[in-house]
Formats: sequence, C-alpha cells, structure tokens
Amino acid sequence: MKIKELIDGQKVEFDALVANVTKGVSANSATYLNITLQDSTGSIEAKKWDASEDDFKFYTIGKIIRVKGDTNLYRNALQFKIASAEQVDESTIDYQDFVLSAPISREVLEEQLHEYMNIVKDPDVKLLMDALINKFYTPFLTHPAATRNHHEYCSGLLHHSISVCKLACMFADFYSDIDKDILIAGALLHDLGKIIELTGPIIPSYTIEGRLIGHISLMQAEIREMANKLNIKSEVPMLLEHMILSHHGKREFGSPILPMTREALLLSFADDLDAKMNILDKAYSQIQEGEFTNRIYPLEERAFYKPKKR
Repeated sequence: MKIKELIDGQKVEFDALVANVTKGVSANSATYLNITLQDSTGSIEAKKWDASEDDFKFYTIGKIIRVKGDTNLYRNALQFKIASAEQVDESTIDYQDFVLSAPISREVLEEQLHEYMNIVKDPDVKLLMDALINKFYTPFLTHPAATRNHHEYCSGLLHHSISVCKLACMFADFYSDIDKDILIAGALLHDLGKIIELTGPIIPSYTIEGRLIGHISLMQAEIREMANKLNIKSEVPMLLEHMILSHHGKREFGSPILPMTREALLLSFADDLDAKMNILDKAYSQIQEGEFTNRIYPLEERAFYKPKKR
C-alpha cells in the first residue's frame, strides 16, 4: 500500500522512509516520537507513543521500515499511529519507491544522455566529457540537483542536465558560430559537482566538501585534474572550466566570474530558465486554477497566478 492510498480508520501495513523524527512529551510526561513517513506518493505524520530508548535508536532519518498501525484524522489531517515496525531488508529496496522522482523515467533520461553525448565529435571535448561522466556515471543517474527549490528529487540532477542541454541547443539554433560540442559538454557537466556536494537522493544534505567548497569549484577542479590526466593540451579544458565557473550568471548568485563566451552565456540562460520553471511547476502543482501561489523566494518573492483553462 502507498501513502496516498491511506484513508481514515484503517489498520494497515506499509513500507516507508523515515524522513524526519522529533521527540515530544505528553501531558502525563510520557515521551513519544513525531515521525514523518514518506514514499514516492507522499508523506504522513506518524506517532510512536510511549517511546522507549530502543525506539529512539530504531527510528532514524533515512531508514526504510515496515510499519503496522492505524490511521486517524486529527484536526482534519490524516495521521498514523504506529503499533510496531521492523527494518526492511536493504537488498530488496528500490529507493525510487520512497522518494520523489523525475517526471521522466530514469531509463528515458539515460537514453537521452547518451544521445547528446554521441552528438559531440570534437576529440578533446568528447574525451574529456566522456571521462568525467563515466567517472560519476552511477550517481549521475539518481542524484538530486538540490536539497530544495528545484529538481530536488531522485534523478533530478540528470533531469536538469538534460533539460539544460535541450534548451541550450534550441538557443544555439537561432545563432551562428556556436560551438555545439562545447555547449553540450558544458550543459551535461555544469552541475556534475553536485554529486560531491550532496549526499544523494535519500534525505539529501550537504557534504563537508559541499559546504566548504561548493559544486562550482569542485567541478572546475575535476575538469582540470582529468584534462591533465588525459594530457589534453588544447584550450578545451579552459573553455569548459569557464562555463562551470560562470554558469550561475552573476557573482551574487555564486559564480566567481561572469560568462565571457557565447557558449557560457547560453548555458547560464538555459540553467536559470530551467531552474525557475521547475520551481514554478512545483508551486503550481500545489494550487488550483484561478489561485495564486504563495510568495516564491527564489523568484523574487513573487506570487504567481495559475490561469484557468479555456
């Protein structure tokens, strides 16, 4: 059973990810746990009453558990009262079942990744791009692109990278003298450092390297190290490093330098557009037609109107 299928008054058993845990104390001084249970369809707030020391150790963030208990409505919100729980065998877990995933299947995204990689013909660009993607290939398929705001779901990094690549190539078709090989490589590599910056798709958080260095500097260093290893002597590594360092478009947005090639400028526009549209799509999904979203901080704290379909 999935969380979205739960209704009031059920005795049920289901598997869920422990997304958050906090302690509470009842009116009679008994300790309990507030637990957020999550799967790919949604989340539900759960209670473990009369929690013991063993319960404190068992219910930890990031664990996949099988819970038994009862659903009930409390202040018009569905809750779950946990009667018992056990840990799920890790060998049987598909983590896509417990986190939000990209709206396009991982298999389709992976196929599109290879299609774009195969477009690149310049030998130095292809050698460097392939080496870096292959180095991080497995986590590239599942990593989120952020902890919040945009593409913060399983395969979000791959989804965002492919979307940026599509947009950048569309822009390039309007203008002459765009180096599509460099543009495609830059689009696919621009956020690859987030694999080092973030922990992964299960309750993503920042690593020490992510907090102290950040994905932009991490990826620039990866490009230089790989180029030296492959003995690439052309200016290709420098051009790709520039695209990584400038892809946020402005210094106040985290780029240490501004875009100074046509390809870097196109990449920054495509990256910004895809991130903002993903944020807006998420906000629209939470309201009805004819309503306004809440103020959206990354979009200058504007509230957006969702037009009625005609």
